[in-house]
Amino acid sequence: MAPPGPAGAHPTSAEPLSRSVFRKFLLTLCSLLTSLYVFYCLAERCQTLSGPVVGRSGSGEEAGTPGRGVLAGGPGELAAWPTAARRKRLLQVRPRPRRRPPSQRDDREEAAGEEEPPGLAGSLGGSGAGSSVAETPPGTLALLLDEGSKQLPQAIIIGVKKGGTRALLEFLRVHPDVRAVGAEPHFFDRSYDKGLAWYRDLMPRTLDGQITMEKTPSYFVTREAPARISAMSKDTRLLVVVRDPVTRAVSDYTQTLSKRPDIPSFESLAFRNRSAGLVDRSWSAIQIGLYAEHLERWLRHFPARQMLFVSGERLVRDPAGELGRVQDFLGLKRIISDKHFYFNQTKGFPCLKKAEGSGRPHCLGKTKGRPHPEIDAQVLRQLRDFYRPFNRRFYQMTGHDFGWDG
Repeated sequence: MAPPGPAGAHPTSAEPLSRSVFRKFLLTLCSLLTSLYVFYCLAERCQTLSGPVVGRSGSGEEAGTPGRGVLAGGPGELAAWPTAARRKRLLQVRPRPRRRPPSQRDDREEAAGEEEPPGLAGSLGGSGAGSSVAETPPGTLALLLDEGSKQLPQAIIIGVKKGGTRALLEFLRVHPDVRAVGAEPHFFDRSYDKGLAWYRDLMPRTLDGQITMEKTPSYFVTREAPARISAMSKDTRLLVVVRDPVTRAVSDYTQTLSKRPDIPSFESLAFRNRSAGLVDRSWSAIQIGLYAEHLERWLRHFPARQMLFVSGERLVRDPAGELGRVQDFLGLKRIISDKHFYFNQTKGFPCLKKAEGSGRPHCLGKTKGRPHPEIDAQVLRQLRDFYRPFNRRFYQMTGHDFGWDG
């Protein structure tokens, strides 16, 4: 029989047992916290979580061949969305019923804002007055899990070059029910022989209820484009961003001048005979602005109710108001509003308070803010006289006076 231990002593085997239980408790607690963090990353907003490969690289009015896919978590792919609604929709697995649509830039676009817009002080995702929090778009979790499918576009921005089409597309991307390819596909004007399967493969994945879009401004002036788009789908919604044709022509020339500094002067290109005031209609910068003539071709294939004409000037003065019209036309809930924009005083152009997937303000690229060369005032007056009858005819065809002849 073993002698008894000292009075008050505890059994030595109890100590290893209690330590083992404590270690198991710590491991269980760590596992639980890790699981909660992973759930938070998926359901809430994890800064290190990348988006799915759904977009296309590249941008610009004249982009040709579409680039390779880019992460949707990059600029231009994530949308601002309220926290509660985002949580509900991110965790949604079952598809939502499709919403049926109703039957029915100014050239000073610049690089990312150098000014801090009102209400953006604080940390990333902070809630300053009127701020818009950039968060993961609805359906991102489903897209990460390879849900959704690639669809042919239900809406296309078909024109016009240097009218503000890039601004419109970037603003629309804020909407959670809009998915758009970044680069201009140029399918209906340059790559039609590649077929619709090739075209569809360029598009991002979408869930039920989301709209697939693309932008190629040259479609509006391409003779074959109306019939080709109609053959794809007679229900396609068409958006045309129009702008004072004189200002648009100068902007077009400015873009070309930046690439080819040795080109002739604007005046020599715009006129066949300057003294006689004979305008050269064959020059593309002039020809694009004959909106009424181009529209005639489109109306042979699409009813007017399927076309929306967006004012490039109003897109600068009142982006939220013009985006309201666009959202109504596309059958979307009005989500993009004044809270998404601030006016960059230095640039003289509205910018997004927070870009998609970023906590910083976002304006368009530097190539969108080139200063215009000085053009003789008499040249501009002659061009306004030339465009006046075409503009008035365009007003009649669209039922809207854009005020370019004032």
